[in-house]
Amino acid sequence: MFVAASSRCFADLPFSAALQKLVDLEYTCVEIMLHETDGHMKPSEIAADLDAAVRQCRQTHRLTAVAFSVDIDLPDSERAYYEHFAACCKLAKATKIVTVTVRSAELGTPYNAEIERLRAMVALASLEGVRIGLLTETGRMTQDPDTAVVLCETVKGLGITLDPSYYVCGPHRNGNYDQVLPYVYHVRLRDTSKDELQVRVGQGLIEYGRLISQLARVKYDRALTVDMMSVEGVDQFAEMRKMRLLLESLL
Repeated sequence: MFVAASSRCFADLPFSAALQKLVDLEYTCVEIMLHETDGHMKPSEIAADLDAAVRQCRQTHRLTAVAFSVDIDLPDSERAYYEHFAACCKLAKATKIVTVTVRSAELGTPYNAEIERLRAMVALASLEGVRIGLLTETGRMTQDPDTAVVLCETVKGLGITLDPSYYVCGPHRNGNYDQVLPYVYHVRLRDTSKDELQVRVGQGLIEYGRLISQLARVKYDRALTVDMMSVEGVDQFAEMRKMRLLLESLL
């Protein structure tokens, strides 16, 4: 395992400046957010000019890109939804990214419809040698770890992007989520309390050492990605440094 950071830790900065901040903090690996509304690169723009996107992704200030997160702001019933996703997978192949994170459907979505969508996405990703991690998230089908596991077992090749914050702060609080660990493709971390999704490092309930040990037992050997949002009145630079040093001390 190794420590990384997501580009949206500095979402208020342009892409190049955000990456430079991570370099200054001595991070060496980055997860790049390809989000239509809040990312540093937009899936629609990637689909429109793949070559330009490849050039941009290769200008990472000596950081190694280790994962993408894709969020497409279109109904999945539209053909363009899958065209944009396919373009993101082509970008992943061109930049040697193996894991791409996507969000599960919102609660209330018919189960069969979600299975059909995920199978289509896994099929597109597999054409480029990419694997899909389904983000664990409150308000979506993966908010329940048992449902997340069923999705992975039903859709061959699908894995989990584990964000334990949503299992600490949310409807599943105090519950166990060990069952998802064998399916984990990617991990995102921040400190979390029962009432707040993000608190200052050291003030929350995430047991990093225990989680790392559990991941090691299932032979997880990929990124532990710091994914902390900037909070008014909190020194983001200092918090990011503390988190990096904490995780590295446990590896």
